[in-house]
Amino acid sequence: MMERTIFHKIICKEVSSKIVYQDHLVTAFEDIKPKCPIHILVVPNIYIVNLNDITENHERLLGHMVLICSKIAREKKIHDSGYRLVMNCNRNSGQEVSYLHMHLLGGKPLGDFLEMEK
Repeated sequence: MMERTIFHKIICKEVSSKIVYQDHLVTAFEDIKPKCPIHILVVPNIYIVNLNDITENHERLLGHMVLICSKIAREKKIHDSGYRLVMNCNRNSGQEVSYLHMHLLGGKPLGDFLEMEK
């Protein structure tokens, strides 16, 4: 049996979280270690480990995740100033939880995303 992640428990409301949106496909909640004034995680309600595990069957789900991010950005009033969507895949990218998720980041200038230490 697969180990249940913290995201499973948030989706099922077994763990308290500040959920900002939930429907039959996705759950969106505030990150507990925010990197920006607005830092929302959007996760599918079905378990997918990461981007390596998506299939054509997930196309609608992934599009829905982006649509929900756009709606939340509008609700949080960052749609005009700008925001960033990030999906990490595996350890070297910074994926900390083995569960596909999208970060919605905004509320401050984010700078050049590709500026990295050498």
